Amino acid sequence: MSLVRYPVADSPQIALSAPMGAAERASDAAHLAGGAVEFVSESLGAAFETRDAALEAWRHMLNPDQTWCSLRETVAPVSGRMPVLLPIQPSHREGRRWPTPPPRPKTVWHLCVTYWRPVGLKAEPILTENLDQARKARRDPKADQLDAAALRAMAQQPLRAQRLQKGLDIGLFEIQAPEDPSRLIADE
Repeated sequence: MSLVRYPVADSPQIALSAPMGAAERASDAAHLAGGAVEFVSESLGAAFETRDAALEAWRHMLNPDQTWCSLRETVAPVSGRMPVLLPIQPSHREGRRWPTPPPRPKTVWHLCVTYWRPVGLKAEPILTENLDQARKARRDPKADQLDAAALRAMAQQPLRAQRLQKGLDIGLFEIQAPEDPSRLIADE
């Protein structure tokens, strides 16, 4: 069984029309692109109501040899506010325990292209070692002086403990045994 050769391109449109080449592995794709690559799947073109309509529109692109190009069904975007779903109580009516489920959401069909995309040079990352966490910074009177890039970097950094955990630090779900304080008992 041979591996699928995915196109190497900057966008799904270029992957369909004029890719840099095709590669089976990330190392081959990186060699073709001249740098690092990422494996992506993106939708292309308009959304179609039915699979037959999508097949008719993309007939020239759908080839059994091109397994990296396929039609996919997705949930159609909903305009407006989503309704709040409340818990459903069993009904026990007419021989059925549960009420009939809500109808399926509306779906649309897209052409999905899977390809190797070169990773371009990105903006200089903001050093987050010296940034406080957002919960600490919002109480700081100097927080108004932070620019948008610093706030974005602060929001995207991983959460850190405010103080290091000590060796015998007791958590939420454990207690010390009354007869032996060096032993912890799970309290759940």
